[in-house]
Amino acid sequence: MKLSLATIVLFNLGLLAIAAILWLTPSKPNTKSDASTEKIATTTPVDRVESSAIAEVAQQVTVRVLTKTSMGSGAIVQRQAQTYTVLTCDHVVAGSQDGEYTILTADGATHPARRQVMQTLTGVDLALLQFDSPKSYRVAVLGNSLALTKGDRVYASGFPNYQFLNKSRVEETRNWGMKAFRLTTGTVALLLERTLPEGYSLGYTNEVEQGMSGGPVLNQKGELIGINGRLKYPLQGIDVFTFADGTKPSIELFNQMEALSWAIPIAAFQHQVEKNLAQPQSQNEI
Repeated sequence: MKLSLATIVLFNLGLLAIAAILWLTPSKPNTKSDASTEKIATTTPVDRVESSAIAEVAQQVTVRVLTKTSMGSGAIVQRQAQTYTVLTCDHVVAGSQDGEYTILTADGATHPARRQVMQTLTGVDLALLQFDSPKSYRVAVLGNSLALTKGDRVYASGFPNYQFLNKSRVEETRNWGMKAFRLTTGTVALLLERTLPEGYSLGYTNEVEQGMSGGPVLNQKGELIGINGRLKYPLQGIDVFTFADGTKPSIELFNQMEALSWAIPIAAFQHQVEKNLAQPQSQNEI
């Protein structure tokens, strides 16, 4: 059938009108996509803010502990006038032959330190050092490690002894200053009812390296809830995980334990000496 020119023109005009109507009609919003976008917008920044706040607290309360033959980490737990007290691991300072210690603080300054011997601090791999300074350094707030549950997010900080510059080059970090500082994120994985020797009972997934022993483990409020002290996958195997009562874990439990870093819960320290510590009340609230 042969169409007239007028018919063809009218047909084309009709198509243009339909297209214009479709273009101008607002489309129905994709509520699922919008909800997903809104959820991301409200949760991700919160995580970033928390991590940023924790990083600030961790860097301010974490110190490096240096002797002539060893390196470790510590946490500032008290200030009295111009005297600061640092909590660290006993195995970090026990090897000092001359009793000389140096503390590196967050501002990059170094301070001569002395060991504070407390008769009540026994049975745990913990030690106290003191240094004097007129400067103002942040003091860690002691949290409640007894309230921890599996899955809680925790942060471990300290100063690794070595840094891999590339696949074939490793450098010691003794002279790196604050550049050697490291903060890792993980979760609580095991809370032992039977403790390991020297008070270790908090197992967590964070990566902890040699040199971070004595450094703080912080909760999501930035409170000190543990002291780093044992690394993952020790060479000695299951013997390292013999409980304080002399028994050994099952193979199944051992497989879980060796894959974790281990800390001494701060409750072990609080139970013995907290009465002698003047603690800030809410300095680390975030």
